[in-house]
Amino acid sequence: MNYVYILECSDGTYYTGWTVDLEERIKTHNEGTGPKVSKYTRSRRPVKLVYVEEYEDKSQALKREWAIKKLTRTEKKRLICSKIVR
Repeated sequence: MNYVYILECSDGTYYTGWTVDLEERIKTHNEGTGPKVSKYTRSRRPVKLVYVEEYEDKSQALKREWAIKKLTRTEKKRLICSKIVR
């Protein structure tokens, strides 16, 4: 499965990403070390998963990630509120 996700960083900003292992990817973001760590989230830890979508096709997931990244902050908030992760 392919996942597109939005994280809320400790400074209140949002980070959008894609992965095939959601649990491991969030762990990497929060540890802040290693070759696959995001430069953006490294200094904004801890991060919290606030939104996720699942896709069977990698291409669809990457297209959706790009579309979410182009949204405004207000549009991202609206998207997050439409599907709360618990």
